[in-house]
Amino acid sequence: MACAFRRSIACQLSRILALPPESLIKSISAVPVSKKEEVADFQLSVDSLLEDNNYQSKLDTQDHARRLAEKLKCDTVVTAISAGPGTLNFKINRELLTKAVLQQVIEDGSKYGLKSELFSGLPQKRIVVEFSSPNVAKKFHVGHLRSTIIGNFIANLKEALGHQVTRINYIGDWGMQFGLLGTGFQLFGYEEKLQSNPLQHLFDVYVQVNKEATDDKNIAKLAHEFFHRLELGDMQALSLWQRFRDLSIEEYIQIYKRLGIYFDEYSGESFYREKSRDILKLLDSKGLLQKTMDLAAAIDRMDKYNFDTMIYVADKGQKRHFQQVFQILKIMGYEWAERCQHVPFGIVKGMKTRRGDVTFLEDVLNEVQARMLQNMASIKTTKKMENPQETAERVGLAALIIQDFRGLLLSDYQFSWDRVFQSRGDTGVFLQYTHARLCSLEETFGCGYLNDVNVACLQEPQSVSILQHLLRYEVFLLLPSLIL
Repeated sequence: MACAFRRSIACQLSRILALPPESLIKSISAVPVSKKEEVADFQLSVDSLLEDNNYQSKLDTQDHARRLAEKLKCDTVVTAISAGPGTLNFKINRELLTKAVLQQVIEDGSKYGLKSELFSGLPQKRIVVEFSSPNVAKKFHVGHLRSTIIGNFIANLKEALGHQVTRINYIGDWGMQFGLLGTGFQLFGYEEKLQSNPLQHLFDVYVQVNKEATDDKNIAKLAHEFFHRLELGDMQALSLWQRFRDLSIEEYIQIYKRLGIYFDEYSGESFYREKSRDILKLLDSKGLLQKTMDLAAAIDRMDKYNFDTMIYVADKGQKRHFQQVFQILKIMGYEWAERCQHVPFGIVKGMKTRRGDVTFLEDVLNEVQARMLQNMASIKTTKKMENPQETAERVGLAALIIQDFRGLLLSDYQFSWDRVFQSRGDTGVFLQYTHARLCSLEETFGCGYLNDVNVACLQEPQSVSILQHLLRYEVFLLLPSLIL
């Protein structure tokens, strides 16, 4: 499909430039689709051509493109050739384009776009992606939502391209807050509430003990003593802490299941409290003493996974922290620190439900489902289904995720329920609606064989635009992979 067209263009150029087609293919890319005007299907970057092939020319790129366009000829595949600002543009025979794209979609199925020659030179790597990272004994805060879905996207993309991906959830499970929580549970906790609704009860206890500690210095003293017992390995204190940790992860797993997300490893700050002592000694000897579990975690992961890349998905407020971690690793003599990368993102503002200010992701997911059910019930064309709650949740989650992915990664954005549930435009609801309609057509008429398709019926601008988008799908896969 795109590979065949790219190769055909490369063969023409090869004869004129006296270069092998293989060296030209990656300089030819599918053209971004424009809503305002019809565009060519493929484009050759003259700058890229000259750079990739050490091709010497006294002409500037504009003149070089114009002279190349004059030498090239149209054929049964390419119907128009033109020069742009530093580019050569190629328009493909429309009927051939239609048939070739549809044929490739049918043949490749879910692997469509992944067999491109653009990926042939990409080495398969071992990649660690750390994302989500909520805090133990606290309900899953919506502040972790973006890290969760962005990190999952990165992991899915890397996996689709054939890399060996390890998904790590590095949870906050150590620190003075557990001194407060342990003391708070001993003073205000109830076993039956802990069993029936663990994280809600622990959250209530934590709020209460913080409030009491403000006015009662004795409670603050008890909290320090409890955490000191934890650090000394007191079995009773550790047993209570372990229970809080296990209950938290169990509830998180249920939330991740609703989101369709999994992790290969749940680790946390507690795991590295022993290993960090050796790190502290090394830092002290180099005059770089800074207590951080992230150093021990990074070193341990290199020992364990021998990664080619490790990606931390955390909000942009953590940028300085990760810069310091990476820099300290370099100073400590770990050259692989260059393989560590922070993917920052903006924060979500104004996410509220009917209950008021939202803190917990579970509330958001329940609200998504409830609002979607209400929308479905109000539309006369909604069909009866066996499990409307499940459908409402799936459509609602798609709406939530698409809303998050629409903007620029680094930009903060204002959350809007009305925008989430819009049924038209670039929204998750419309995406799911379109998918359902296509599935219905497929069930009714079947896919059939493309020999029976009259491709002349798919030549209006809207159809060509969709075909051009499909033609560029491999580029949509490649670009994030090169950036991340």
